[in-house]
Amino acid sequence: MHVPDGFINAPVSAATGVVAAVAVAVSLRGARRELAGAGPGGSAAAERTAPLAGLVAAFIFAVQMLNFPVAAGTSGHLLGGALAAILVGPYTGVLCVSVVLLMQGVLFADGGLTALGVNITDMAIVTTVVAYALFRGLVKVLPRRRRSITVASFVAALLSVPAAAVAFTAIYALGGTADVPIGKVFTAMVGVHLLIGIGEAAITALTVGAVIAVRPDLVYGARGLTQPLELRTSPLAGPADGTEAAEPAPAPAAATEAAAPAPARRSVRRVWLAGLAAALVCAGGISYYASADPDGLEKVAHDHGIDAKAEDHAAKDSPLADYSVKDITNPRLSGGLAGVIGVGATLAVGTGVFVVVRRRRSAATTERPDAGAERPSESV
Repeated sequence: MHVPDGFINAPVSAATGVVAAVAVAVSLRGARRELAGAGPGGSAAAERTAPLAGLVAAFIFAVQMLNFPVAAGTSGHLLGGALAAILVGPYTGVLCVSVVLLMQGVLFADGGLTALGVNITDMAIVTTVVAYALFRGLVKVLPRRRRSITVASFVAALLSVPAAAVAFTAIYALGGTADVPIGKVFTAMVGVHLLIGIGEAAITALTVGAVIAVRPDLVYGARGLTQPLELRTSPLAGPADGTEAAEPAPAPAAATEAAAPAPARRSVRRVWLAGLAAALVCAGGISYYASADPDGLEKVAHDHGIDAKAEDHAAKDSPLADYSVKDITNPRLSGGLAGVIGVGATLAVGTGVFVVVRRRRSAATTERPDAGAERPSESV
């Protein structure tokens, strides 16, 4: 659903750019809290989440290269907002998808540079907000089980894609450059993206389910669902002389917390390496077999004349344009190498962003050691 240059006029493109910039700024602040351990799970969970955020961005980049057929002559690909929000948090998820869109637009001429604000608003903000809101709502009503996380992930991802299609239609109604009946655009966009949503839901649920199966502590959306183990004594057990055992007095809460062993830190290296390997395999190998049919937006744009005033991408002559390496004639090698470069570049940029965000939060906490303490209200 990458919107190219020329689909949306300059004023609306500029307005969505402002919306995207504000949303990214807000997400930077929210991501500091997520990566610092605010909320369920605490700082221990954050220490495991932070190194995975860059990997999530790289994985989304890789899987977006895997277009899958959804109808005659139409394909779809992962948007990734739901997956990112559930794995690393909604604010961090917005940043993950935004990094992916930035790398795709600058390096691979995928998604217009003047339309970057449109794409971030549509594919990063709308999908993430809608998906995570639905996910949290479902988790509250479903049984507190791991399977419920997977089910909620499926439904949230499924509905986030047509929500993005509705958002694009609204943006096009405000600033579309071609005279096209909005009703037809709405029907076509929502219809095809409902089908694409099924693929999005399957990929998201399988990925979240796989991580939960091996390391549920790494899934942001599953924080707080694991109940601590409790030791219970049998009421039938008693002293050897047959007299009734006296019920032990409850230990003070402070003593219980002090006696509880601290949770052992588990390395994320294996999961990180497995995720990186999966991303490289998808982008460097499986992408060669992806569907060559136009995706949902491209198909609708061609059929209904939305692309009448489409413009060439400013980076169309870049060495990696169209996900191929310039001057390499073998298509398998060219596409695979471009995919590997894209995964590496997205991983580097994404990790760098989240390292800076985490360090700024840590520095602020160090300067204000009582930041988490409750303060008395002050009169203005």
